[in-house]
Formats: sequence, structure tokens, C-alpha cells
Amino acid sequence: MSDSPSLRDRYSTLIDQIIEATLKGKIRSKEQVYQMLVEGVDPGTGEIFERELGDRIITIQHQLDSQTDEFKQAKAQRSQRALQTIRGEWERWQERNQATAALSTAVQRIQQAEEGDRLSTFLSIADPNRSQALNLAQLQQLATALQQQPEGAKSSTQIAQGIRQGLDSWQRLENHLVSWIYDQSQGQLGFEGVPGQRGPWPLWAKQVNRPIPQALFQTLALEQSTVEWAAQEPIDLTDLVELVVMLRCLQQGLVAWFDKLVYDSKVGAKLSISTFLAFAVIWSQLANGFNQSSRVGSERSTFANGCFQLTLQLLRTFAQRDYFPLYGGIFASFAGNYLRNALDYLDEPLRQAEGTQEKARIMTLIGYSARVQGQLARSIAFHQQALTTAREAGDASCEIANLNHLSRTEVAQAQYSEAINYSQRALILSRQTGNRLGEANALANLGYSEVFQAQELEQADPELYEAAINYLQQGLELSERLGDRQSQALCLSSLGIAHVTIDQAQAAVGFLESGFQASQFSGDLYLQGLNLAYLAEAHYRLNHADKAIATGCVGMYLLEQIASTTWRQVAGLLTVMQGQMGEADFQRRLQQQRPQIISIIGVDGYDHLPELFRQYREGA
Repeated sequence: MSDSPSLRDRYSTLIDQIIEATLKGKIRSKEQVYQMLVEGVDPGTGEIFERELGDRIITIQHQLDSQTDEFKQAKAQRSQRALQTIRGEWERWQERNQATAALSTAVQRIQQAEEGDRLSTFLSIADPNRSQALNLAQLQQLATALQQQPEGAKSSTQIAQGIRQGLDSWQRLENHLVSWIYDQSQGQLGFEGVPGQRGPWPLWAKQVNRPIPQALFQTLALEQSTVEWAAQEPIDLTDLVELVVMLRCLQQGLVAWFDKLVYDSKVGAKLSISTFLAFAVIWSQLANGFNQSSRVGSERSTFANGCFQLTLQLLRTFAQRDYFPLYGGIFASFAGNYLRNALDYLDEPLRQAEGTQEKARIMTLIGYSARVQGQLARSIAFHQQALTTAREAGDASCEIANLNHLSRTEVAQAQYSEAINYSQRALILSRQTGNRLGEANALANLGYSEVFQAQELEQADPELYEAAINYLQQGLELSERLGDRQSQALCLSSLGIAHVTIDQAQAAVGFLESGFQASQFSGDLYLQGLNLAYLAEAHYRLNHADKAIATGCVGMYLLEQIASTTWRQVAGLLTVMQGQMGEADFQRRLQQQRPQIISIIGVDGYDHLPELFRQYREGA
């Protein structure tokens, strides 16, 4: 019916009119052409107009190719330019009409959803992973459209009000998005710092003028439990939608700013990683808090599921970035109690996700985190699951990364044959696919595993150790050529630990000091702490008591801050030293090393050391 000859004729006539007006000099701007299209083309019939326009473009091109008369050819060229203008304004018309249609569909979907499903429907519509994600202007239009619906349900009105409040809060924060970074005149950039004084939270709390966002920022600033806050705060749907809009704008704004740090793209990537993880954890903690809440009534599960939905959306966006950390770096640029066991909270939303490439990458991240925290069985389970999912998704880089992580975790379990097997598989696959980063890590893991296996078998044959060390050296050289500091840190750390293991402490010191520097650059607190832990062991064997105390205390503190059980290994060594030299002498030496220690972990870190010794002695 819509494709009737009369409609085609009408659009053909419209095109003729625009061309004729152009040739007569009556078209003064592209906006005139756009308005003629708005008035002349009926919604839902764009395909017919586009077909007529395409036919006319082909006809004019044929005239240009075949026309020899100069006057007629000049007219055809002017007609062609007019058609090009029509094409451009037609594309603009389509874009605007698609946005209008999408907005209309969004309103309809929310209105038709069950009352308890409207939050989830809104979050799905606002998902930044959609091919045509809503911008801020469209969110504002959505709020207006929802508010104007006749006899709108209470939840629709609350969603509309929440959008407006979220946009208002974002406007108050936009000019303060990164100013907190410039205020941090010393120390590492990121979300860590003295409670109430550093990071963005205290500044943002002062800028917003609504109680719920302000209370959340204050909770984060003081490193208090976000889970407990959500469980105790009386939040309604309007408040939650306000947080959705505001926090998403903050997260996206920070990532966009960090991604543009062209003077040091690696620092920018590190900070973007921190931002993705920090905000994902906030949503996951809020979900856990709502699950425990008695203050939100029947909306408890709705709010919790909505927050898990937001966590997954954010992680899926993160997993698509080229700097997604397949080999670590998860603790880069943030620390503190509210993030110490951060990735534990992400288990639940992952259970709700289907097998995808993004899911495999997220599980890789959590598996690494679990190993850092000494949860080896849990780490292996995640990496095995990620390995299967990555293989099904055809993500070879992720598959190789999980083989490498499994190798490392098996070493931690003293399963050296399995560790060698995984690293060999990673090496073969990385060479088959040309994955040089995976190859560097596989070489490091293979050499690392073979050193420990030879040590366990008490094989003194120097050729065995020489072959294993050679793999580690190859991995180091390759990672240096690639310029990948994370892999360099791993290779240097592995070489240092291997030399400590075979009782070559002097050689170990150089590797471990370089490994610490590389891990500082990559931002991986676990590798920083691990290098310092073994550096303390090497200095102890060389009778460098002061250096052993300084490196041991810093390593112990860093590892404990990220909930790695390895901190107890360092505490044990320092306790032995304390017993050997006596309490008074140990404290005197520790005081002498205070300037060096606080230069890395600050005064608060230094003051926390006695508490760590107490916890170790009491087995807490």
C-alpha cells in the first residue's frame, strides 16, 4: 500500500523540486533542504524515498558519463551537487527520526513492563554496550516523555525524576571531575589515600546537594562499608536511578579523560583500569547491601538485581578495551579496606551471565585476584571456566592467558608437573597464533616451574637449572622487546625468586630490585609486594639485616593491604630476625629505616606495622 505509484511519484516530484530550487538559486542553506524533507517525507516510508533518491543519483551519473554537450553537462553537474546535498540531509533526517523512534520505543517498553520490572527495563535501555546508546540529551528527553505519559505508574514517574536528579548531580560534578588529581600533589594517582582526605570522593561529596549521593561519597571517602551503607540507607527508586545516571557519567568521564593521557598512555591505561574496577565494585557492593536490606521493603531483590545488571554492563564495556589486564595489574592505583576483597563481590553477577568472550576475560581477572589472595582452589576453578569459555568464543589471547595463570597457580600448589604442562601448552599456542605477550609469559612460567620441580626432586645437576633459567631469560628479553612492563615485572620477579630458591642470593638481588621497579611502573601491588618479600629473604641470606628489615616491612604491608596471604611469609622472616637480634636492636634498626619505608607506604603504613606483627604472633 505504502509502495504505491502515487507515493513514489510524490517523492520523485519532491526531489525534482529541490533540484530545481537549487538550480534557480532559491536554496540558501542545507537547513532549507532538511525542512523540505521533514515536510515532504512521511514517517515509515523512508525506504521508498531512499530508493527514488538512489535511482536519481544513478541517472545523473549516467548523464555525466555520456553527455558531450558542455551546457547540459554543466547542468548535470549542478544537479549532482544538489543530489549530494539531499543525500546528506536525508541521512540527517534518518538519524533524527531513528532517535525519535528509539525514544518512543523506550517509553513504550518501560510503560508496558510490569511494575517490578521497570528498573531492569530502564537499565537495559540505558546500557552503554548497545549499538545506539542513549546520550545525555536523549536521557533528558526520556525523562520528559515518561513524565508526560497519561496515568503513568508510580515507578515510571520515579524513573523520570531519578534521571533528572542524576543529570543535575552530574552537572554539579562535571567541572570537578579530575580536579582532585591536581590537588594530590604527591603520591600515586588513583583512588587510594588517607581516609577522608584523598581520592575524588570527599571533593565530590562537597559538590552534590542531595543526601543520597552525598552519603555514598562520604562512605567511600572514609573507606567504610558500602555494603552496610546500602543495607541501612532508606533508598527509593528515584534515588537509585539518580545514582545510576550520576555514577555512570562520572565513570565514563574519568575513563575518557584517562584514555586521552597521550603524554603517558600506559599511565592513562592503568588509571582507566582502576576506574572500571572501582565503579564495578561499587555497584556490586550496593547489590550485596540491598540483598541484606530491610529498609527498601519489597524492592530489595529488584534493587539488588538492578545493581548486578549494572556491574555486568560495566565489566562488559571494560572487557572490550584493548588494555584489559589479562596478566594482572588489577590493583593498580587503588587500595584501602573498601576494595581489599573487591573482586569477591563480582562472583554473583558472573553467575547470571551467559558464556561470552567478555565473561571469559572477567573470570580471568577474578582468578588472578583469587590467587593473589591465596584462594588457590577458587583461582583454578575460575581459570578453568575462563579457559573453556575463551576457547568457545575463539579468544586465543584469553585462552593463552588462562593457561599461563593455571601454570602459576599450580606452582603455588607445588604441583610442578601440571604447571610445566600448562606453560608448555601456552607456549605452543602463543607461537602458533603469534601472540608474543603470551609467549613471554609462557617462557617465564615454564622456567619458573622447572626451577621448583628440580628443587623438589633435589636434583643438583646445574644443567637442569641452567635450562630453566634460560627460559626465564628468554621471557625477559621478549617482554623487554615488547615494552610490556607487567610481563617484565613477572619475568624479573621469577628470575629473582628462582635464584633465591637455588641459593644464589647475590644474583637474586639485582633481578628483584629491577622487578620491583618494573612492577611499580605497571601498578601491580601484588608483584611489588612479592618482589620485596623475596628481596628481604635474599638480603637476610646475605646478612644485610637493615635492608632485609626495610624491604620486608614494605613488602609485608603492601601484600596485607591487598589481602594476600603471602604477607605472613614476610612477617615470619622478620619475626625470626627479631628473635635473633633481640627486640631492642630490631626496633632500633627499624627506626633507622623509617625514612625509606615511609617514602613508599607513608606514615600511616609505617604506623600500621606493629599491628601486623601482633596479628602474625596471635595468628589472627
